[in-house]
Amino acid sequence: MEREVISCPKWHRALWFLLFNMLFLSHAAQAEITCRSCHLGNKWGARELLPNFKFREAATELRGEVFGYGDGPGRSGAASAESRRLRCAGGSAERGPERAGCTEPRLKRNTDSRLHAKGEFSESEFAKVKVSRVKTNGQRKTRDGAGGPSATRYAKRAKRSSNDDESRPAGSAQSQDPGVGTIPAAGRRVMRSELRWSGDERRAAGPRQEELKLNSSTFALTGDSSHNQAMVHWSGQNSSVILMLTKLFDFNLNSVTESSLWRSTDYGATYQKLNDKVGAKTILSYLYVSPNNKRKIMLLTDPEVESSLLISSDEGATYQKYRLNFYILSLLFHPEQEDWILAYSHDQKLYSSVEFGRRWQVVHERVAPNRFYWSKMGLDKEPGLIHLETSISEGQALYVTCKLQNCTDANKGKPFPGYIDPNSLVVQDEYVFVQVSTAGRPIYYVSAKRDVFTPMKLPKYTLPKDLHVISTDENRVVAAVQEWNQNETYNLYVSDTSGVYYTLALENVVSSMGPEGNVMVDLYEVAGIKGMFLANRKTDNQVKTYITYNRGRDWRLLQAPGKDLRANSIHCELPYCSLHLHLHVSANPYTSGNIASRESAPGIIVASGSIGSELTTSNVSVFITSDAGNTWRQIFNEEYAVLYLDQGGALVAIRHTPLPIRHLWLSFDEGRQWNKYSFTSSPLFVDGVLGEPGEETLIMTIFGHVSHRSEWQLVKIDFRSIFNRRCTEADYQTWHLHNQGEPCLMGVKRIYRKLKPTSRCVMGKTYSVSMTSGPCECTEADFECDYGYERRTNGKCTPAFWFHPSSMSRSCTMGMTFLNSTGYRKVVSNNCTAGVSMEYTARRQQCPIQAPRGLHLVTSEGTLTATLGTNVTFLVFLEEGDGARTSITLDFGDGHAVTYSNVSSIEDGIKHIYKTVGIYRVTATGENSLGSETTMLYLHVTCQLEYIHLSAPFVAVRNKEVNLTAVLWPSQVGTVTYIWWIGNNTEQPVITLEGSVSCTFPREGISTVTVQVSVGNSILQDRKTIAVHEYFRSHLLAFSSNLDDHNPDVAEWRLDVSRVIRNSLIQATGVREDQLLVTVLPGLPTAAEFFLLPDKQLTEGKPDKSSVHLDQLSEVLLGALNQNLVQFTLRPGVQVTVYAAHLSAAPLVDTSENHSGSAMLMLLSVVVVGLAVFVIYKFKRKIPGLNVYAQMQNEKEQEMMSPANPTEAPSSSQRDLVHSLEILDTEFNSRPIGCVKPHVHVKFSTELPTYIV
Repeated sequence: MEREVISCPKWHRALWFLLFNMLFLSHAAQAEITCRSCHLGNKWGARELLPNFKFREAATELRGEVFGYGDGPGRSGAASAESRRLRCAGGSAERGPERAGCTEPRLKRNTDSRLHAKGEFSESEFAKVKVSRVKTNGQRKTRDGAGGPSATRYAKRAKRSSNDDESRPAGSAQSQDPGVGTIPAAGRRVMRSELRWSGDERRAAGPRQEELKLNSSTFALTGDSSHNQAMVHWSGQNSSVILMLTKLFDFNLNSVTESSLWRSTDYGATYQKLNDKVGAKTILSYLYVSPNNKRKIMLLTDPEVESSLLISSDEGATYQKYRLNFYILSLLFHPEQEDWILAYSHDQKLYSSVEFGRRWQVVHERVAPNRFYWSKMGLDKEPGLIHLETSISEGQALYVTCKLQNCTDANKGKPFPGYIDPNSLVVQDEYVFVQVSTAGRPIYYVSAKRDVFTPMKLPKYTLPKDLHVISTDENRVVAAVQEWNQNETYNLYVSDTSGVYYTLALENVVSSMGPEGNVMVDLYEVAGIKGMFLANRKTDNQVKTYITYNRGRDWRLLQAPGKDLRANSIHCELPYCSLHLHLHVSANPYTSGNIASRESAPGIIVASGSIGSELTTSNVSVFITSDAGNTWRQIFNEEYAVLYLDQGGALVAIRHTPLPIRHLWLSFDEGRQWNKYSFTSSPLFVDGVLGEPGEETLIMTIFGHVSHRSEWQLVKIDFRSIFNRRCTEADYQTWHLHNQGEPCLMGVKRIYRKLKPTSRCVMGKTYSVSMTSGPCECTEADFECDYGYERRTNGKCTPAFWFHPSSMSRSCTMGMTFLNSTGYRKVVSNNCTAGVSMEYTARRQQCPIQAPRGLHLVTSEGTLTATLGTNVTFLVFLEEGDGARTSITLDFGDGHAVTYSNVSSIEDGIKHIYKTVGIYRVTATGENSLGSETTMLYLHVTCQLEYIHLSAPFVAVRNKEVNLTAVLWPSQVGTVTYIWWIGNNTEQPVITLEGSVSCTFPREGISTVTVQVSVGNSILQDRKTIAVHEYFRSHLLAFSSNLDDHNPDVAEWRLDVSRVIRNSLIQATGVREDQLLVTVLPGLPTAAEFFLLPDKQLTEGKPDKSSVHLDQLSEVLLGALNQNLVQFTLRPGVQVTVYAAHLSAAPLVDTSENHSGSAMLMLLSVVVVGLAVFVIYKFKRKIPGLNVYAQMQNEKEQEMMSPANPTEAPSSSQRDLVHSLEILDTEFNSRPIGCVKPHVHVKFSTELPTYIV
């Protein structure tokens, strides 16, 4: 069968008749990066044949859009038919922000009135298809609104000039029809000269003869003239049923407003409207087909009207409706079980059904789009296993496996130990890829055959900015890597069978950005010839096309044809001039691309391109090769869509034109001679073509319209009438595959059985490609450079400057053997024998005894932080050394350590739980008889910060030092950073590692203090206002005991009671409001403090008068308090009396010039120092807010070490740490507004009075 874009190159023949194929359809699945033709092995699923008619009306003209088949409901396979973006080291294994699956392929109205060839666009609008030559084990389909911001991919088509005469095909047997391709634009007079034939065409045509006609019939979809989208499905081989869903998509509403369902049972000759069978008012939006049973059809309704689906088990004859409680964005069918489906919803939930959508159940929540895959038989333990990526938080995800009907925590598997980067999981064939970013650098991991994950090894200084997996077939990985010094090109790397070690295959391959922001690489795999690729490479700012026959081992330019269409010689000498091809495959299964090849027609490649020093988008012609790229012939001097009939036995060409056409061209001799046939009596604007499933296509349906607003015209063409007999053995010949005369390619000589160019017969469905091969002796050309080796100008592979060949034996165990590389490795799938095989093949040697080298210690999450009381998993890797005989000791830094006898026993990681917050020095030591190596990391263990309180005085004296303290709850949360904004200085905050600072305020008035506390990913803040004055008086207040019974000790209560007390004092003494402040202090028994502020107007700002006046007011207030004149009612029956306490609570501030409060300040200082001594004694080596643990164990046991007692760290290390913190703190504090750093050894008690208004 035809190998389509993004399908699996090795699908079983049993699936061939189940997959719906178009003659030229190029299935482009969602891929971030893809090769141009890795589509060749893909088979089309039934639903993949859904065409889309769409037009967009501009201000002055209608312009069509071709929808790509890669972002909608057509992603094939568990690995997704896309080439996924690995978010890996330095790059990204990420599929972009697209919806899961592919947009349903839709055939749109060709308002440019031209047939869209696969991937053929204007220079600025190349819709390069994202392709991945990947095997897939399911069919993923995405539901999406056309033209919406989702995964729908489309490319605008530029109108071509219609002034030129239609080019004459090589060896044309009939002259051009003046009515085809030469009709000028509307409103322009047709000149007679424009309708004349060229002399060559006259000679080729010979005497006038009757027009050749094809057997065709036309059917109009009456009543659907306003519908602008359509989806078509041909049930399959040996079936005459075709289903077509037409829709009116309102681009303003972004929804479907009308729909019609049509069904044909006679190969498309007639259609019946089925709206009454699905519900006259039902609006359908999508049509899906089971890839394993084409008789099973699923229709989705528009969720804007109702959310339901309709199911048919008889090829769409009858339907049953089922309600849905979620909105389906994409579907993934099981590769073998026809009733098993996965559905991805708009709220990131994954649903499963084992009854073909009749019942659904939730599998998992928070699933990443496009990151779910079916299991693969032979690799996974169960057929109902699901691989998926689930989001944990922003920047963190998990790779888990789940059972289809029982996805509980107990049944979940975690194949990768730890978190991965979001949107990085790719399950493709036998490989699984994930990405983990550590210290800002991503690392790519790969698992082959579901084995343990290993970091992917690219050449050391590749330093990728971006990385994408292109293909995983033939037991190797092809990756496109954009290196640090590249911007528009990618380098291709190929791996060994393990997928771990990569070598360079081709540099500077051209890339482009797709409509959805996806990256696409110009790489095309030729169908039918194993190991043959075409690639566009940029050299000296010129894009040139290269070809390889041995999977990238050797590349060369294409030899241009010797003659043009008119038999004139073409002077084109290599390497200055060559043939260059456009390698774009179509994003729409109903339109052709720039290049096409088929499994059933090995050696035949048709492509558009140009001749010269580089690839251009002007003067594009169509070329063909019949001998696998050795020689090329020009067949058209304009772009045509060339399609394969009868398994490549005949070719059909339809011209790209903005005008209606009624002719096509046929060739029965591999493009040497072309005959023109009419397929309809009236010219038709062609929108797309649908072929009978299977590469033996002999029935074709052309979709089009006679005007922009007309009904759909479906023209069925039956090519069987132009063949007069079936092929016999005498009609075939042998063809030897070669590369410029060299018959040994990929280690074998291949001889194919092909149809003779002179035979005009039907090969039929029973034909299969016949190929015999014979082995070749191995030569140097059968080997590529091994990992760490580079090919020099003399062709030899020598070690790169950074590579140490001895490191390749790092996984060796003493007593075992390893393969010592010669610098070469055989190209994957190369079958050569003997010859120089012994010289170039790696030699098996005894494993050397090595001391451990390259010991790495990381956490499974790739972070340096952990949460208190949770499991922390440490991973230990050893690059070199006898892992089986190297013991690993891991000291957790908290007084506990463990020892393992070898590295292999800790592949799943080492788990530990920390019970105290702080910074821990974790040390790993690898040791064997030849030496040891140690590595360490510093782990920050934190707990959640719940609350902070800023302790600050309510009133402060100008230019007098004030302490500000941030009190945390809980008090020990780990490494804490304090950010202070003090006063009016909002641009330069003070940053400290301590919870207190000392400040002075130079101006009187109200100043604001804000502190933010940063712990891990959380930041909390508190703010206080401080009244700054030159002088003030204060006194503590006490209360009758009944107030304590009603004190909830919350800030709001204290604020309200402070206001009540202040009003009571003013009422009892007559003090002015602006001179009195009152604050209730936290805690029990209830206490408060009042502040008397100077009256600037009365004292005229003189210090002596202010002091005397404040003393007088203070006496008045104290007198009222001593006489029990200050009382207030807290609630009915609760009368509270306010008294004057015997001690002032003003030690935090200096209230007078003569330091009248110095005695109290000294007393408080003694208390503070005492508390600090107690804290230091209790916690010993712990520094407040920054605890460091560094216990070293000297004892080592054979298997597991028991918990060891912590030993005291040298006092010098503490002094060094404290000194470093002082330096850091000093650097952060640039003395804004007079703030100074407090003593680092003192942590202020949380019992200090807190002043709250």
